[in-house]
Amino acid sequence: MTIDFDQAVDHYGVNSIKWEFMVDDHGLKHWNLTDPDLGDQSVLPMWIADMDFLAAPPIVEAVTRRAQRGVYGYASKTDSYLSAVCSWMARRKAWAVEPDWILMMPGVVTALHVIVRHFTAPGDKVLIQRPVYHPFTFSIENNQREISSSALLLTGDRYEMDFDDLAEKAADPAVKLAILCSPHNPVGRVWSQEELSRYAEICTENGVRVIADELHSDLIMPGRQFVSYGTLDERFLKDVFVCTAPSKTFSLAGLQTSNIIVPDAELRDELRIELRALGLWGTNPFGLVGTEAAYNHGEPWLAQVIDYIWSNLEYLDNYLKSHLQSMKLIPIEGTYLAWIDCRDLGLDGEALNSLMMDDARVYVDGGHIFGPEGEGFARMNVACRRQTLEQALARIECAVNNRTSGPQVSRTR
Repeated sequence: MTIDFDQAVDHYGVNSIKWEFMVDDHGLKHWNLTDPDLGDQSVLPMWIADMDFLAAPPIVEAVTRRAQRGVYGYASKTDSYLSAVCSWMARRKAWAVEPDWILMMPGVVTALHVIVRHFTAPGDKVLIQRPVYHPFTFSIENNQREISSSALLLTGDRYEMDFDDLAEKAADPAVKLAILCSPHNPVGRVWSQEELSRYAEICTENGVRVIADELHSDLIMPGRQFVSYGTLDERFLKDVFVCTAPSKTFSLAGLQTSNIIVPDAELRDELRIELRALGLWGTNPFGLVGTEAAYNHGEPWLAQVIDYIWSNLEYLDNYLKSHLQSMKLIPIEGTYLAWIDCRDLGLDGEALNSLMMDDARVYVDGGHIFGPEGEGFARMNVACRRQTLEQALARIECAVNNRTSGPQVSRTR
């Protein structure tokens, strides 16, 4: 079946955070500025990592059948669910995961908070690599732990790990835990086996446990190969939590289902006890059937959506090179999140946000939220219709021209 990703989708009336809410200083705020009826004054939401596409038909069909049963009581994972997850990991990641290694949680961000809270103590440090997915920071600060950041190095248009700095930071006795983003959000790197092995060696040598966030690991662009932390040398697996979910792959975040894979029995039992202590034992029944359908029947849809996302990234790159030379796309190897270097505009974070939101009416994530190393960058979600991307870029081009040419230039094209 060929999927029409250019199909218009109505996002209103479903409590969509991406389309019906914005973030201000007080948290989420309901708004209606994305209403297409507002015309040029509407805001194009290209921020939070949700796709704009309808879910894959096999998932919709499975969830609909389950909903029509009219039974919405407590539910739990089954052998068929675990088999679907393990088969997916074997096919897509070349990792033979045992069913009993899998612990379920409502989401990967929940897992980050729980693991940081239980496996570290107040005053301990958690090692991250900024610029990085901002909930990593939240999971540390919300639990009164301290951040240790080994910033990624940007050489030309490619980010690399700073292994010398990483080793120095990991050697600090206060560092008890490290969070690895693989593929990396927002810079789009897909780490090689050599890079991951070196990272794992440093952490193991220093007794630092690792959370490997592999949430975007199915969204790998053409010509790239993802390597799961779970396929590294077996000695690295005694102190790792590998976080996976269908939520980004198949746009199922609202079903709140994630699978945390913990190969080491003692570590797994300790985490399971903590989950019980926190009352995190329930499972979303629709998440169960949706995940099972996704992993058993969703690969044809996934192949098509990756092709569509890649074509959007190519369009974005070509547009910037032709029309907006002051902005540059960092090559994206994985995820559907474009990391755009806007530093040549000469704007600070507040001015860049104003340019995008107030002038262009395009809602992207300012790079500063991913750490100070992200200042002057923007993260744009390109898992959207081509028409949306075209409109956004045309608006941004006009906004940039207005800033450089003066107020007499019209904002519309």
